[in-house]
Amino acid sequence: MSYLVYARKYRPASFDQVIGQKPVVRTLKNAIDQNRLAHGYIFAGMRGVGKTTVARLLAKSLNCEQGPTSDSCEQCDSCVDIQEGRSVDVLEIDGASNTSVEDVRELREGIQYKPLHSRYKVIIIDEFHMLSKSAFNALLKTLEEPPPNTFFILATTELNKVPATIVSRCQTFEFKKITFKQITSHLKDIIDKENIKMSDYGIRLIAEKAEGSLRDAQSLLDQAVAFSGQTVKDQDLKEILGTISQDLLFQFSKVLLNGETEAVFDLVQDINTKGYDLRFFHSELITHFRNLLLVKTLKDTGDLLTLDRTEIQQIKEQIRQVSSDDILRCLNALQSGEQGLRYSSHPKIFFEVLMVKICQFKKIVAIQDILEHIKSLKSSTGKNRQKTSKKTTEVKPSPLENKTRSPQSNPYSVNEKKNQRKTGKNKERDKALKEPKVEEFLNTFKAQIISVDKKDKKKSS
Repeated sequence: MSYLVYARKYRPASFDQVIGQKPVVRTLKNAIDQNRLAHGYIFAGMRGVGKTTVARLLAKSLNCEQGPTSDSCEQCDSCVDIQEGRSVDVLEIDGASNTSVEDVRELREGIQYKPLHSRYKVIIIDEFHMLSKSAFNALLKTLEEPPPNTFFILATTELNKVPATIVSRCQTFEFKKITFKQITSHLKDIIDKENIKMSDYGIRLIAEKAEGSLRDAQSLLDQAVAFSGQTVKDQDLKEILGTISQDLLFQFSKVLLNGETEAVFDLVQDINTKGYDLRFFHSELITHFRNLLLVKTLKDTGDLLTLDRTEIQQIKEQIRQVSSDDILRCLNALQSGEQGLRYSSHPKIFFEVLMVKICQFKKIVAIQDILEHIKSLKSSTGKNRQKTSKKTTEVKPSPLENKTRSPQSNPYSVNEKKNQRKTGKNKERDKALKEPKVEEFLNTFKAQIISVDKKDKKKSS
């Protein structure tokens, strides 16, 4: 017998075995039990979350010899044929390779006939969003009023590409990502059944790499066993998954957080020497700084990190003298430069410049620190002014100094006296000009008054 991969070997055989899609399963089971099934369904969601599997389970529940029932027997000919994918009345069509109007016409002609061996005829179209616009239009009438005993199940990973006219004629179910805990639990069950030896850290690595896809996790586990045998070591698993060395990531985070600009170029060259793709390394570096931020912010990270204890302890030692603001600033800069690196014609140069810019963050002073420094300067200068004003008010000249001080020692007083003399002379001259005898004399002899002598004036008077 040929080898059966884990993704097919451990595919759910009943609704109760479906992982992570409880709302969808409950709705479909109730619809079967209450005889409230719609003639068309749309299953939307990312890859490997159970869309095709649930479609087959629905077809099996409808055509079970003891049904329709939400709990199929798994023993009758109809259940076995559908489980093995050889039922004549359950058609699985690849929407990516059957996109034309002619393919839809053949489908419409085929569903006009009654089921051969089963109770219902079930049409499962995978990657339904790949159909052409004319093919969608040709299928509208059939979806709205299908032939008796015919059900359509349309599976797609991109619901936004399906026309609204199609969506409105079907019931839509959104399939969620499989959670991290659910994937690890399922992998542990497979490992126990297959007698595989793998650490919990290795299981977490596979679950994280799967990114919510249960089929991806099963395929990665299958690949790891093929590489290492029944005993899968963590180091072998890292090589299979192509993960970046943690030591290299810690070297980069140290350089960026400490502002060691001169070490950037050697590290970038080390990345190229080891054959890592810069874009992939940049993505891993973002994840690494996210781990730094989690450890710095949270007391207990729980299941948020897939690192072992030694790596978490290494993170704590590295960020001991670093603030969360510094880590967040570096993380934002890395995320901002991701798109530029993706489309850059010189990714190495772009990456080097980005790393140098982040190293310069060490020289940045926070605005709050600047404001506090300005406040301290203002307060210090205000105190100095108060001291100087007190000194000037307290110091008074002694009587002896006033007596001995000469007019030349105080140039201000000398100038003031001169101005007073000038103003006095001007007043005397104006007063003399107003006298009638003086005016008559000046008019007769056309004379001018140069100065007025007070003593002579008194004598004459």
